[in-house]
Amino acid sequence: MKSMQERLTERFFRYAAVSTESIEGAAVVPSTPGQRQLAELLKSDLAELGLVNLEISEYSVLTGYLPSNLPAGYHKVPTVGWVAHLDTVNVNLSPDVHPQVIKNYQGGDVLLNAEKNISIKVSEHPELGKYIGSDLIVSDGTSVLGADNKAAIANIMVALETLAQDKTILHGDIYVAFVPDEEVGLCGSKKMDFSKFPVDFAYTIDCCELGEVVYQTFNAGTAIIKIQGVTAHPMSSKNTLVNPVLVATDIINCFDRIQTPEHTEGTEGFIWVQSLNSNVSEAVLDIKIRDHNKALYEARKKYIQDAVEFVKVKNPKAKIELEITDVYANIADAINEDNQVCIDHIFEAMKELNIKPKDIAMRGGTDGSFISTKGIPTPNYFTGAHNFHSYAEFMPMDAVEKSCRMTLKLIELITK
Repeated sequence: MKSMQERLTERFFRYAAVSTESIEGAAVVPSTPGQRQLAELLKSDLAELGLVNLEISEYSVLTGYLPSNLPAGYHKVPTVGWVAHLDTVNVNLSPDVHPQVIKNYQGGDVLLNAEKNISIKVSEHPELGKYIGSDLIVSDGTSVLGADNKAAIANIMVALETLAQDKTILHGDIYVAFVPDEEVGLCGSKKMDFSKFPVDFAYTIDCCELGEVVYQTFNAGTAIIKIQGVTAHPMSSKNTLVNPVLVATDIINCFDRIQTPEHTEGTEGFIWVQSLNSNVSEAVLDIKIRDHNKALYEARKKYIQDAVEFVKVKNPKAKIELEITDVYANIADAINEDNQVCIDHIFEAMKELNIKPKDIAMRGGTDGSFISTKGIPTPNYFTGAHNFHSYAEFMPMDAVEKSCRMTLKLIELITK
């Protein structure tokens, strides 16, 4: 029988072979056809493992569940789900991933591509030193590895495969959801039909190093400000021309330059002017709003509204429109006494597996950040991989195996 690491490696290579890089700003979900191709492959694999009610929606959201094998008279157990995303991130590298295995890593730089002279250097990535003796999965240096989130997909599939092979492992109903376009705004989870995912709580496996636990994420929003100026020829522009770029600058200057991503850390929030697109007659500001604290997040939204009103008074001839959209929320705000157990299980599983937890307040969000707003608390735990969104991404298989054992341990604890 193959070892768990061998099974995880085979599954990862199988799914990494499908190119699923997502595209920002696409008009459709999924943004790329490869994501549906991967959903179809997973649907076939899940059917072989005994999952039922498998369905791929028009948005390529794949759902289904493994029916309970609990004996008659067994006490009621929670219905749990796992969520992973089909897409990989676009960071202007190749969309095609060519993974390779470094057997029994013994230290030093990791050569990814001799022809292109690409390596993961220990001087830049000292975390490599933690994994002496472990197999590593790496890219060929021309792309990201895609452990974000195909390490999670492999994890879930091997866990389900383990349950299919060993009928003595008791479990309740276990739902899965594989969603597209997480990397471009959680677009796939926002297209979920939650009647097909009727769980008490769920998990994502979408952070990095061994032991990482995330149930605190940003509250996130986007403000789009459209400014229509007034054009005029310079010889007759006095008291007539309204320059939309300068109006946009007036708005930008209302914001605190210290409360920005480059000056904040931990749970500190910010207002981030991400882009200004303009011409002689109009300008559009794209502003990101982030804060772990819900009240402070709402206050930041109000501050932007007040800034726009202030600038409108200063520039009465300009037409200024503001639209603020909530993108996702802090998972922690969905946690209460009734569902706290989903987080307790993570820490108990780590204790039993002798894994030291690293409780992280994520300066970002996961699919769980949106799913939690639907009344399904969805905390997040480690894949075991490092350096997401980078050519230097790597999977130390000892840590990746422990993540899969976490998944199985959670099933055990939930079923007790």
